[in-house]
Order: sequence, then C-alpha cells, then structure tokens
Amino acid sequence: MSERLTERGVGDVTDRRFGHLAEASTAELVRHLSEQSARLVREELRLAQLELRQKGGRAAKAAKMFGGAGVCALYGGGALIVAAGLALALVLPGWAAALIMAGVLFAVAAVMALQGKWHMGMATPPVRTADSVRADVHEIQQRTRGRR
Repeated sequence: MSERLTERGVGDVTDRRFGHLAEASTAELVRHLSEQSARLVREELRLAQLELRQKGGRAAKAAKMFGGAGVCALYGGGALIVAAGLALALVLPGWAAALIMAGVLFAVAAVMALQGKWHMGMATPPVRTADSVRADVHEIQQRTRGRR
C-alpha cells in the first residue's frame, strides 16, 4: 500500500489492486461490490458443499459402524438367549427349557408393547394448538367477509 497526503493533510490510502476504484463512480462501486459479494457467496457455498461432503462421508461411515454394532449386538443377544436355554436344559428336558425361554421372551415383548401403547397414548396430537389455529382461521374468515 502507498500513502499520499491530500490537500487537507488527510492520508489517502490506495491499494494497487483497487487503485482504479478510487476514481470510480458510485454506480461502478456498487456494481463492483455486487460482483464481489456474489463471488464471495458462491465461494462460501462451494466451501460449505465440500465440507458437507467430507462430513457426510464421515457420518455415513459412522452410520455403517453403528449398524454393524447393532447387528452384532442382536446376534450377541440371541446367543445369550440360547445359552440361557441350554443352561436351563441341564435341569429340565430340552423342550421344556425352550418352552420356558419362549414364554419369558413373549412376556418381555408383552410388557414392552404395553409400555409402548401407554407412551403412544401420552403422545396425543396438539389439541390446544389445533383449536387455536382453527379459531384464528375462523377469525380471519370473519374479518375478510366483513370487509367485502
């Protein structure tokens, strides 16, 4: 940058790249600002897209890992159920052990289903909000009919 003094003694700072702008009209300056702003926004969007691609790839890899962990946990749970059935088979006949294990699993499923039903009952639609929206629509309809 170079600095030169004007008649008033105030420093006039110019840059070699933008020296031509010192003599530009307001319209040219606004046009230049618009072009620069548009370019900046495009470059920022490109950068954001690149960053999202990179992070999206990482997120996809993480999702695959979580999916694999879930599958392994499912198989592990199945193996534990089989182990419990085999341990029970040491004391009872195999068919009785399998029947008891099936009963336990069905009981757990029933308890979970009842809890799910209870939670679903608690998740009612937003009645107050729906009523408020209906009242607002009715009020707007009444006011617009009154203006005609």
